[in-house]
Amino acid sequence: MREPKSLDSLLTGEFCNGEQGNNMVQKGKISTGTKTEMLDAVESKSLRKSIPHFEIGDTVDVRCSIREGDKVRTQVFTGTVIARKGRGINETFTVRRIVDNEGVERIFPLHSPNVVDIKPIRSGKTRRAKLYYLRQRTGKAVRLAHRHSDHTGSK
Repeated sequence: MREPKSLDSLLTGEFCNGEQGNNMVQKGKISTGTKTEMLDAVESKSLRKSIPHFEIGDTVDVRCSIREGDKVRTQVFTGTVIARKGRGINETFTVRRIVDNEGVERIFPLHSPNVVDIKPIRSGKTRRAKLYYLRQRTGKAVRLAHRHSDHTGSK
């Protein structure tokens, strides 16, 4: 199936091979494929255009916009990416760091306007998609082995 030109053409069913969408929209019901296409068309306007490449295990600087009253400031949260999940507008990543011998995790929406910038600093060597096992570790055991990578700038 070819891509719809606009949301209106999705709703009217004009993009379906000359038919008026009889197989897609019947008696007010929309098939699952059409719903997904409609949501993707709406969400694509809110997606961030450029996302830096970072992976699980990377140490990243996340710059967040924080509003306090009428002032807006940028705060940096530095930590290790332990999880990444979701797709499209719902994609999130979890960053963990240790502050005063206490683990702190924050979940950031990838396409949020409050996330100003994501800068990968260091790559960590991992063999898992989720690094939840780091929650039980303390001290030097939390550190991941360094992996030389092009996307972090550390060679």
